[in-house]
Amino acid sequence: MISPKIHAIQIALTGNWVEAISINKEILKSDPTDIDALNRLAFAYTITGKTKEAKKTYQKVLDIDSANPIALKNLKRLGPNGNKIKPSLHISTNMFLEESGKTKIVTLINTAPSQIIKTLQMGQLLQLHMKRSKIFVQDEQKQYIGMLPDDMGKRLTTFLNGGNVYESYVKSAHDHEVIIFIKEVKRVAKYKNQPSFLFGDKIRLSLEANKKAPHVSEEEE
Repeated sequence: MISPKIHAIQIALTGNWVEAISINKEILKSDPTDIDALNRLAFAYTITGKTKEAKKTYQKVLDIDSANPIALKNLKRLGPNGNKIKPSLHISTNMFLEESGKTKIVTLINTAPSQIIKTLQMGQLLQLHMKRSKIFVQDEQKQYIGMLPDDMGKRLTTFLNGGNVYESYVKSAHDHEVIIFIKEVKRVAKYKNQPSFLFGDKIRLSLEANKKAPHVSEEEE
C-alpha cells in the first residue's frame, strides 16, 4: 500500500486537482504542520482558481517556516490583491503524456544549488538554451537550473538548429535532482522520419553521479 504522500504526488501528476485537495487535507488532519502537504494543497487551490484559499494556505506555511521558498515565491506570484498570476505553470490532465519519439523524461546534470531547486514546481515551464553542443535549462527568469546530458544535448542541438520546436516542464524537483519532461511540438519536413528521442537514450543519471559531476554554469562555458 502506497503512503498518503506518494498518493498525493501521483494524483497531482494526473492533474486531478479536486482529489489532490481532498488527499492533502486528509494528510493535514494527522499533521497540520506538514509543510509539503500545505504547499501541495495551496498549489492545488491555485490551479482550481481558489486563490483566497491558496494564499491562506501559503501563509500557514510561512507561519511555520518564514523562509520557505515555495510559499514566498507563490504568494508573490498570486499578487497583493489576490490575482491569479501564474504564467509559467501549464498544468493539464495529459501534460506528461508520453508519446514514442516525441517526448522524453530527462534527469538534469550539473544542477543549480538546492535553494534554487526548491523553488521549482511541477508543471513550471522551462527554457532550453543552446550553447555550442550543450543545452542549458533555465527558468522563466533565465536563471540556470541544469543541463541536459551530453548525448541528449548533442542530438537536440541538431534538431533545434534545423527548426524543430520543443517545450519543457518541471516534472519533479528535490534537493539536487531535477527531472523534466520534454515534448516535441513541431517537427520540420526534413526531419519528418527522424524521431527526436530514441528508445534507450542514456539520459537517466543517478543522483550519486549527479552529485559527483562538477557544477558547470552557462557563464563558465
